[in-house]
Amino acid sequence: QEQLVESGGGSVQAGGSLRLSCAASLSTDRRECMGWFRQAPGKEREGVADINRNGGTTYADYVKGRFTISRDNTRNTLYLQMNSLELADTAMYYCVADRCWDWTLFGLSARYRGQGTQVTVSS
Repeated sequence: QEQLVESGGGSVQAGGSLRLSCAASLSTDRRECMGWFRQAPGKEREGVADINRNGGTTYADYVKGRFTISRDNTRNTLYLQMNSLELADTAMYYCVADRCWDWTLFGLSARYRGQGTQVTVSS
């Protein structure tokens, strides 16, 4: 079954860290480009970061210097290391994937998306 499964979310105090993982059961071409976006209740979804098959990355300005996206192609897994977490980072985080040919910035329109993992940052 083709799917993306996120893990690693949780509750953390401001300034803390979390590492999200996304296990991808997709064919190679369908996970060429991968990324993370997030959505808080009552807000629009917003991009976080993405990474292409060669390891090239893009970050949203509001996470630059704090978050790091990476992938292990041998394990078919995507990661998001989140440091210096802020209250504004509280959201459901979604892993996304698609062919790079069809990719839009941060995968906001990607065809493959996981169920999400909740990140809650408290003061």
